[in-house]
Amino acid sequence: MKHPLVAVVVCYAAGLLLAEYFQPPLAALFTAAFLFLALALVLEKFRRFLIWPLLALVGWTNLAVHNTAISPDDLRTLMGNESALATLRGTLVETPGLKIYERDGEQTEHTIALLRVTELRRGENWQPALGSIIATTPGALGSNFFAGPPVEISGVIAPPPLPVAEGLFDYRTYLKRQGIYFQLKTASVDGWKLLSTNQTPAMSDRFLAWSQKTLARGLPEEDEPLKLLWAMTLGWKTALTGEVTAPFMQSGTMHIFAISGLHIALIAGILVAILRTVQMPRFWCGAVIIPLIWFYTAATGWQPSAIRSTIMMTIIIAGWSLKRPSNLINSLAAAAFIILLYDPQQLFQASFQLSFFVVLSIALFMPPLEKIRDRLLQIDPLLPRELIPRWRRWSNSVLWVVSTWLATSLAAWFGSWPLTAYYFHLFSPVTLLANLLIVPLASAALACNLGSLICGGWFPWATELFNYSGWLWMKLMLEISHAVIKLPGAFFYVRSPALADFAIYYGAMLAVMSGVAFRKKWRMVTLICIVFIAVFYGWRWQSAGSITTLTVLPLNGGHAVFVQSGQRADDLLIDCGDTNAVDFITKPFLHAQGANHLPRLALTQGDMRDMGGAQPVCELFSVGQIITSPARFRSTVYRQTVTAIEQTRGRHRIVNRGDVIGAWTVLHPASTNQLSKADDNALVLKGEIYGARVLLLSDLGREGQSVLLESTNDLHTDIVVAGLPTDGEPLCDALLDAIQPKVIVIADSEFPATRRASRELKERLAGRNVPVIYTRTAGAVTLIARPGGWELRTMDGQKF
Repeated sequence: MKHPLVAVVVCYAAGLLLAEYFQPPLAALFTAAFLFLALALVLEKFRRFLIWPLLALVGWTNLAVHNTAISPDDLRTLMGNESALATLRGTLVETPGLKIYERDGEQTEHTIALLRVTELRRGENWQPALGSIIATTPGALGSNFFAGPPVEISGVIAPPPLPVAEGLFDYRTYLKRQGIYFQLKTASVDGWKLLSTNQTPAMSDRFLAWSQKTLARGLPEEDEPLKLLWAMTLGWKTALTGEVTAPFMQSGTMHIFAISGLHIALIAGILVAILRTVQMPRFWCGAVIIPLIWFYTAATGWQPSAIRSTIMMTIIIAGWSLKRPSNLINSLAAAAFIILLYDPQQLFQASFQLSFFVVLSIALFMPPLEKIRDRLLQIDPLLPRELIPRWRRWSNSVLWVVSTWLATSLAAWFGSWPLTAYYFHLFSPVTLLANLLIVPLASAALACNLGSLICGGWFPWATELFNYSGWLWMKLMLEISHAVIKLPGAFFYVRSPALADFAIYYGAMLAVMSGVAFRKKWRMVTLICIVFIAVFYGWRWQSAGSITTLTVLPLNGGHAVFVQSGQRADDLLIDCGDTNAVDFITKPFLHAQGANHLPRLALTQGDMRDMGGAQPVCELFSVGQIITSPARFRSTVYRQTVTAIEQTRGRHRIVNRGDVIGAWTVLHPASTNQLSKADDNALVLKGEIYGARVLLLSDLGREGQSVLLESTNDLHTDIVVAGLPTDGEPLCDALLDAIQPKVIVIADSEFPATRRASRELKERLAGRNVPVIYTRTAGAVTLIARPGGWELRTMDGQKF
């Protein structure tokens, strides 16, 4: 078998997948695993067949053990799914990190720390507790908090929140994959207390402080390029704010800031070159280099990506130093097996999948790409070297290097873009160009930083020279990343691919790159597959064109409604939330739906909580038309937004009662209405989508409800969506009698407290014997309408 470990890791990973979807009792799994082990030991003739299900059972059992709360002191057993005020004691697993958020030119700081819990107190008494939690607090902790010392933290402990809407980042699942099931929020740094002050910072903290000081030596200030050099070389994440990382993410070059294969391979390559220059034997090179790369991994904080890369490089260097034949795919499988044996949850993490798929793609796709390169650059082998023009030899050397970089970038992109689309909703054709330019610069910057750290304080002028050189390369990377994303078609936001898309794409890539698709005996099979794929995507395109979705997004005091049809030209966003909601909910949600452009944005009223982020939305999504009512609102932000859009002729549309916006009819207000309160002038829309009648009331106040009743003959609908007006309640009894809904959606939210549905409102609506959905607890509500029926579902699992 050419790659024996590939079969091993595939069977083991199959067991992990089984554990994800099927959870039998642990006793049954252990019994089955030991039974197969005993059979494999006894039945020698069948051993080669029994080893494969045994490996799957080992993976299944391993992940089940990691996921099961075995101890009675486990936090999952003690807390369940409840939230409570609590005080916890434990040790900090790592030095607390600082997360910086930028909004409207201002920065806010939050501290995040991983705590291994030993004790829990929810009343007067302490009790033993086991588990890890994420603790967060506004502001920055003092430098005396670092990995190791015992601490006591008071706050609210609760399971991490679920995503507000489909396609948003699932923080709960992200933490679960790391064995973390709770988070602790404190009001301020005053809730943190050190229980011991006699310990010194860990080696990684001391190395980080020394390295930052060394890499800044001679530079005039701590500017953005320097902080990004710290991030790239030392794994210092504080510099990676959303605004800074956006161009790298959109250009597909964000990977340079993870301590990964690029870093480890470069360091190992430099060390190999130095040691081989002094003619050190291979064995002793490996004996020196392997401890050094593990030291670097430890010094940068044992980041998962660094550990994965170091394990992989250790296997490769060990084989090289022992003069064993190299096999990249087998080495990759060995590294994956070791990692998954220790931490099976990594199989489901985006970073693990991207790391291994990129390396696997390079291993599989580079050979055919190299053949194409060699064929294009080939010179007549019978022609003597002396007769080849010097310019031709020189140009061939340059083209060989450039084409090798391009082939590597292309192979990595072939393997990674479906995963990038799935996890980040990004498809970036510019990735090829960006990596071709930025990866060599990143390698140069890393080499300079390594030189700076080696020279340190004993060779100061060389240290400063390396620092200025590294700063220049990072500055160039920043400029290039901003420039390439401005190119036409540089990147697009897309929906996540389905499982069938992955299977078809990777199957097709393997068939094409291996040459199987072009072999004569496989032509008929290839033709059948092409026809099948064409029929499948034609059917899916036809089905998607007949589906319309409507999503109600809760937005911290306001709400938005996004209507997306099969024809993107009919998409409509109704309100968008304030600037904070746009940054954290509306923008990522629209990106997850594959929205790059919004044909229309309707602003129902002037409340900041509903439309305060309208201008950023217009800039981010190139909104074609802004729709407002004839009512005048006193909101400064609303007036500034309207003034800005009126500068472009034909972009602003004012609608009155009876006007039509696509499939929606305006029911309120009319230009003749003279209502004093802003909520009473809210824009009301009624639409019918494949038989599903929907009424959108925004935050319509009591007087506005009365005017709507008087001016509209037919309000009967299946689904009514209402926010909370500033004064009074939504959906008065008379209005409900006229609507006769089958489902009521109340768009309330946890914060501020004034935007929570009151007990009186809940009791009144409960008396209607109609399903009522509160977005505060249910999350986003999605209506899926297609010919023949409609379905309503919520993020907490309700379906109608």
